[in-house]
Amino acid sequence: MAGSSHGHTLAAWTGVTISIIGFCVAGAFMVMAEPLGFWAGMVLAVLGGVVGWIMAAMGLGKQKPARQVASTREPAGAES
Repeated sequence: MAGSSHGHTLAAWTGVTISIIGFCVAGAFMVMAEPLGFWAGMVLAVLGGVVGWIMAAMGLGKQKPARQVASTREPAGAES
């Protein structure tokens, strides 16, 4: 998949980084048996997805390929 730009955007990196931090926070508080900290980490993990989605909507994500418009020209070799 060389040349693929899947996930190599600012929106993707930011969203995943925030989510990973949230999961680490949730995991640490889960081991410490602190439910409030666990849920705070889970909220942070979900917030990472929301931030990534918002950044992609702002144009910082992967650009969708442009649709090709059908040509109104006659095919090559067609005689009138």
